[in-house]
Amino acid sequence: MSKASLPTEPRRWRMYIGGRFTDGSGQTLMTRKSPGHGTPVAQWPAGTAEDAQAAGIAARQAFDRGPWPRLSAGERSTLLFKVADLIEQHADELGLIECLETGKPIAQARGEVRGAVDIWRFAAGAARSMAGETLNNLGDRVLALVLREPIGVVGVITPWNFPFFILAERLPFILAAGCTAVVKPAESTSGTTLRLAELLHEAGLPEGVVNVVSGLGSVVGQALLDSPQVDMISVTGSTATGRKAIAASAGNIKKLGLELGGKNPHIVFADADLDDAADGVAFGMAFNAGQCCVGGSRLVVARSVAEAFVAKLAEKLQRIRVGDPLDESTQVGALFDGAHMDKVLGYIQRGVEGGARVVCGGGRTGSADGFFVQPTLLADVPADAALLRDEIFGPVLAVQPFDSDDEAIALANDTEYGLSASIWTRDLNRAMRTMREVKAGRVWINTTLDNGPETPLGGMKQSGLGREAGLAGIEEYTELKTAHLNLQPRVRWLG
Repeated sequence: MSKASLPTEPRRWRMYIGGRFTDGSGQTLMTRKSPGHGTPVAQWPAGTAEDAQAAGIAARQAFDRGPWPRLSAGERSTLLFKVADLIEQHADELGLIECLETGKPIAQARGEVRGAVDIWRFAAGAARSMAGETLNNLGDRVLALVLREPIGVVGVITPWNFPFFILAERLPFILAAGCTAVVKPAESTSGTTLRLAELLHEAGLPEGVVNVVSGLGSVVGQALLDSPQVDMISVTGSTATGRKAIAASAGNIKKLGLELGGKNPHIVFADADLDDAADGVAFGMAFNAGQCCVGGSRLVVARSVAEAFVAKLAEKLQRIRVGDPLDESTQVGALFDGAHMDKVLGYIQRGVEGGARVVCGGGRTGSADGFFVQPTLLADVPADAALLRDEIFGPVLAVQPFDSDDEAIALANDTEYGLSASIWTRDLNRAMRTMREVKAGRVWINTTLDNGPETPLGGMKQSGLGREAGLAGIEEYTELKTAHLNLQPRVRWLG
């Protein structure tokens, strides 16, 4: 396969509101430069609050009066399968867009698009499974029906690190439930979402069912949070962003789905296959340049094997191929932008100043035109260091040794977050006990970052609210309505 090339000029996108492509009411274009090359690659409108309002009205009308919620599940399923087919046909194009805007390796970007196809197909099939229940146990007089209905208009606010894949974990389930949507993609990585809008249009989705408004979160995202047209908001982002969403939702009592931050542990017991665990830990901490909310950023390792394991891990980290995102052999690409790179390097520097020891990495690498950071492993980290507390969102891993199983579990849980955890051991009982005791929405045993559209995902503690994907991913976007049917003459209250 020949190496993809940088565009000679940025690709120009438009928003999608009410079934029409538009530049909206604003006068400003946003330009995205490739974080791996420094070259402008995309432009889109900076949407306004008025654009968000127009999109909300379009989605409201499509839900209240349009055909989508009133179609049979089979009809919705057919169209969602068509969308999946279109995504698959354009996977290489979508992967290149994602690579250029996010800085992730092109092979990874294509893989994520193909993974998204699988999610769309699962949701398409699962649309037919949405059902309520009947209760025939309330006596001869009453039959109760529990109906599951679409919640209405859903605002979807997505992040910059996995813009296409994370949207795929939400939007097809929203549509399968019969809802309509307004999507606000991350302001710096909107291209694949805007391209998806074109594919949805091509597939024949009724107008207003999905609307895409690009722009600043403080403008467009806030307008969606404040909008009376929007019944629910799904936000993927930092815990700080989640707190803002919770505060804003109080104004009109919106339902929220939140997938937020994480400070996820890899727990490596002495009886683990250390070579395999080292490879898995390296993958979990460096995948997507560490810009992965469920990636591991703490190494909780048995003290008896810590020195040997850290040496194995350092050797693997030093062999990771960091570089040009357009190179098929690259394993780790660029960080999101220069400010984020400086933030990650600042955490490393302050950690060293506080007593931590750099085992490997620790600095910038690669082309000066891009924002590349070496996979970094730090030992002797003080217990109160920010390296162990904050979500750094870079390829940085801090070591915490333990002496007992109870201490390992306590260290793993010693965080405000509860998004994911990875456990490495050959002992089945130890694995099961640790899995049960660790407070995390997703737990992996002798693997990491495995995923499938059949399984629900989400966080505990301050890592979020609600669940996406699986059958729970459809239920998340529904309301339950209970109806009681009287089957016999009433005994009248007033005679």
